Amino acid sequence: MARPGPRGSLGDAGRIVPRSGYTTVLTTLISAAMSFLAVFALALSLSSGTLAQRWSDTLAQTATLRLSAPQSEIGAQTAAVLEILRTTPGITATRVLEVDEQRQLLEPWFGPDLPVEVLALPRLIEIIESPEGFDAAGLRLRLSAEAPGAVLDDHTRWRRPLVQAAASLRALAWLSVLLLSAAMAAMITLAAGFSLAANAQVIRVLRLVGARDAFIAGAFVRRLTVQALVGAAAGTVVGMAAFALLPVAGEAGFLTGLGFQGIGWLMPLAIPPLAGAIAYLATRIAALRVLRRES
Repeated sequence: MARPGPRGSLGDAGRIVPRSGYTTVLTTLISAAMSFLAVFALALSLSSGTLAQRWSDTLAQTATLRLSAPQSEIGAQTAAVLEILRTTPGITATRVLEVDEQRQLLEPWFGPDLPVEVLALPRLIEIIESPEGFDAAGLRLRLSAEAPGAVLDDHTRWRRPLVQAAASLRALAWLSVLLLSAAMAAMITLAAGFSLAANAQVIRVLRLVGARDAFIAGAFVRRLTVQALVGAAAGTVVGMAAFALLPVAGEAGFLTGLGFQGIGWLMPLAIPPLAGAIAYLATRIAALRVLRRES
């Protein structure tokens, strides 16, 4: 009888492992679940940067000037400040906030009945920048000479936390992908061990007829790798479909930009091959280790 070896056609070797069984089903389900979660982790990584960048860009195009002065001087100083802003390069428009707008800003903290008119509130001026921006340090020097009570807020302290949050979320998302990959490798390794244990009788018969361990391991590796690929492809498709069915939020909505955009839809397609590679390495290492131990 011919002795099966590594060249004994892995296509034929794959028929050695039973097609049904809880280990193959377990491998498929594990790969599907982990790939589904990996799609969400990948989407979080891409979306967090996009969303934070959008918020940062919105703040970068505006600034706020707060003017505090006695009631008798507030009008004259407001006019002086508006003239300074009008002649500052990089500023395209300015707008003094009305009393009703200030009431709306304070309403969440003090309620709708706050008598804004009788309070000595500072005058707020909204500044719209050009894409090139303006020289904030130079503008502060001019304001300190003409209107000492003016305080410029260029939103730098608001943008910095957004950028840091985006970097943290992106790192957390990639860490999640790595942890999911490690969990998938561990679970598939266990499934391979269970599969070899469940087919101990088949392995003994193959050894009796002269089959080498590499040939036997290849049979289990091929079957479990194919099951992992099938499960990963199914989980990836379901995950992408979930994002495709998300409702489209408005421009100001929190969900705006959440998910995949443009070429980003191609990135989840790398998950099934990665899952297959993880399954191949995990099952091969587990199979050879178990076969050496039982030889």
